[in-house]
Amino acid sequence: MMSFELDFRSGIPIYIQVVEHFRQMVLRGDLKPGDQLPTVRSLALDLRVNFNTIARAYRLLDEAGIISTQQGRGTYILSLPPPEMAGELRRTSLKSLANQVLLDASRLGASSDEIMEILRDQINHWKETGTPVNPENKKDHRGE
Repeated sequence: MMSFELDFRSGIPIYIQVVEHFRQMVLRGDLKPGDQLPTVRSLALDLRVNFNTIARAYRLLDEAGIISTQQGRGTYILSLPPPEMAGELRRTSLKSLANQVLLDASRLGASSDEIMEILRDQINHWKETGTPVNPENKKDHRGE
C-alpha cells in the first residue's frame, strides 16, 4: 500500500498534502506513466482521512493531467503534467494556503494591514536569508 505521513497540525489542507505528495513522486520518478494508484477508498482508509478528502485530491490531480481515473479499471499516472497545468495546480495549492492563513488570522482578530505587514517582513526575511521562516525564534526582526 502507498502510505505516507500527513501533518495534521501544519495548517496545510490534507487534500493539498496528498496532491503535493503525488506530484513530487511523479517529478522524482518514483511514479511513472502507467503506474496505478490506490483507490480513493483504500487510500482514505490507509491514511485515516475522509473519503471526500482523497476524492478532492484525485480530482485536482486529474484536472492537472497527472492522473486518469477510468471507471472500473482504476486510477493511473498519465505523465508529467504540461507546464501550464502544473502551474495551475501550484496556484491552486498556493491559493488554498493563503486562504487558510487568512482564516486563521481573522480568527485571531488580525487586521488586513497587520497581516500584510507580517507577510512583508517574512518575505523580506526570505529574500535576505533564503529561508522563508526565521528559524531562531520565528519572530519578526523587530522582536514582536
